Amino acid sequence: MKQKRFDPLELTVMANAFAMIAEEMGTVLVRGALSPNIRERRDASSALFDAEGRMVAQAAHIPVHLGAMPESVRAVRACNPRPNDVFLLNDPYDGGSHLPDLTLVQAIAPGRGGGRGGGGGGGKIVGYSAVRAHHADVGGMSPGSMPQGATELVQEGIIVPPTRLVKEGKLDEELLRLVLANVRTPDERRGDLRAQLAACAAGASGWIALLEREGRRRIDAAVGAVLDYTERLARARIAELGNVKGRARDALEGDGVSENDVPVAVSLSVAKGLLRLDFTGSSPMVGGNVNCPASVTRAAAVFVLRTLLRHDVPTNDGIARALDLVIPENSALNAKWPAAVAAGNVEMSQRITDTIFAALADAGVDVPAQGQGTMNNVTFGGPGWTFYETLGGGQGASSRANGPSGVHVGMSNTLNTPVESLENAYPLRIEEYALRRGSGGKGKHRGGDGVRRVYRATTRCTVTLLTERRRLAPRGANGGADGAPGRNAFEGRDLPAKIRQALEPGATLRIETPAGGGWGSPDNA
Repeated sequence: MKQKRFDPLELTVMANAFAMIAEEMGTVLVRGALSPNIRERRDASSALFDAEGRMVAQAAHIPVHLGAMPESVRAVRACNPRPNDVFLLNDPYDGGSHLPDLTLVQAIAPGRGGGRGGGGGGGKIVGYSAVRAHHADVGGMSPGSMPQGATELVQEGIIVPPTRLVKEGKLDEELLRLVLANVRTPDERRGDLRAQLAACAAGASGWIALLEREGRRRIDAAVGAVLDYTERLARARIAELGNVKGRARDALEGDGVSENDVPVAVSLSVAKGLLRLDFTGSSPMVGGNVNCPASVTRAAAVFVLRTLLRHDVPTNDGIARALDLVIPENSALNAKWPAAVAAGNVEMSQRITDTIFAALADAGVDVPAQGQGTMNNVTFGGPGWTFYETLGGGQGASSRANGPSGVHVGMSNTLNTPVESLENAYPLRIEEYALRRGSGGKGKHRGGDGVRRVYRATTRCTVTLLTERRRLAPRGANGGADGAPGRNAFEGRDLPAKIRQALEPGATLRIETPAGGGWGSPDNA
């Protein structure tokens, strides 16, 4: 039978139908979660995959999660899932990214007999729903499981390879007890995992309903057509760049063990309709935990390419098909077990993104000045509680406009933690929360301002900081000035970019986040 051809309108309808299922999964997750990190900041992501493990659609969530989640589904498929099994995983070397990101993947299958129009399948797997969420603690050497100074993965928390959490429709309570026995906040973790299970179920229900309404053959054809359509648009945009070449180098400010710079290098070129990114010259694996698995590097590359496309291009595996990546083995961008990686997912991913954008600029592509280039990871903890958040800062200005202020930049797309929610849930008070007025780089267009957030502890606790751009400022572009670097201070004393600090009741911690670089000479403003 000849495969159906889809006109542009049909493709748009089907692509949006797929995306709405992923969006509904995200809505179920945030409404059901217990922790402010997921419920309020929405540090979680959801995506939908077909029976072959191809990412069909993703919700507009966290870039570093979504670009790496295809690895999670590949890892689960290698375990020969049964219909309606749900797998739990976080192992960075077997489908995960870093340990706090617990991922659930459900193998979707309709009931026996299936639905009308060929949407059934007699219990065969017809797709996968996947949800990744950052949990505020998964054990390890430091409350919040984002330790400074970790040198091997086992120090960062419990490690879960792809493991069946739901078998034949039944939750494995023994496995869940084992996981919860290794965390500091088991009740909150149980609640968040339950919300993830509900989100996966919502994705499964939506996918099956779509199959039953449209028929399996039509949906299979539509998935292939939408992925091909996205790939064509991505390759066409790459072709518009011409035969460009660019290089760039940047660095992280230490690995949490030493403050020596950790170089990131990339060479960029276009060949055979592909955007080729060669990371040769980047740092070998380091002793601290700013290493990342190759899946995170791929996620950064997918994100950068996605930003070059029109906003209405569907986000799916078609984008990754237009990339050709060279990631050296045993480098900090392609770490191997047992390297620690907690900060790699959040900070190395940001620097990889910055470096790719810089290579595009070197090749003559119009890209914005650098944004804050960090997630500003702040983790508090004490007996019976942990709190994790990231902070916004300045976005870089572009040729068209000033950079926005106080936003999450690059590989982070989370929201602000409301002061009321934070103070209601934890023994912390926010003394000040404001923009750093005038911190953005000057230029024809100004960079966005960073933020200032001052915490006061009301009980004895510890805080762990994994931050960047405290001495290497975000760069301006086309003659624009650099943005102001960030600053960490405890009781008025400057702190390093990465540190664990004890706080007594009444002690204050001040975080000032970096600002975005300016674009264009101020003389031309």
